[in-house]
Amino acid sequence: MPRPVLLLDVDGVLNPYGTTECPAGFIEHDLFPGEDPVRLCPAHGEWIDQLQQVFDIAWATGWNDEANRLLAPLLGIQTLPVATMPPIPFQPRDKVPAIARFVGRRPAVWIDDLHTPEAWTWSTTRRQPTLLIPVSPTTGLTRQAVNRALTWAKQA
Repeated sequence: MPRPVLLLDVDGVLNPYGTTECPAGFIEHDLFPGEDPVRLCPAHGEWIDQLQQVFDIAWATGWNDEANRLLAPLLGIQTLPVATMPPIPFQPRDKVPAIARFVGRRPAVWIDDLHTPEAWTWSTTRRQPTLLIPVSPTTGLTRQAVNRALTWAKQA
């Protein structure tokens, strides 16, 4: 069986935007003058490294290649492949065709804060094992979500 793909969103997952206060363990970075700071947790880089032992990880975000340029160095991770999204602004459901093309026939985990009904339909109608892991945009990626992905990969 081919290695599973893990699709990783940024805003709401690595950058919890859904709260006014910066969550504990996160550091605010002013990457875009005049816009809200980007909140990143140093532990996420370590977690991504752990996930790479089992998954081929790809960015699945409107950040596209900017995630590698701006975020990978701050997280201390290597650049990742990109499941290229449509130009911003796009509807969250528009991620599904891009992700389906990128994943092909491989098993997949998709971590996002906004899985649409189209995403759930895609995940449940695929022949390949597929897991969507919802993340709250107020807390971002948790160790529980990482452990869920790792456990799933052992069973897929």
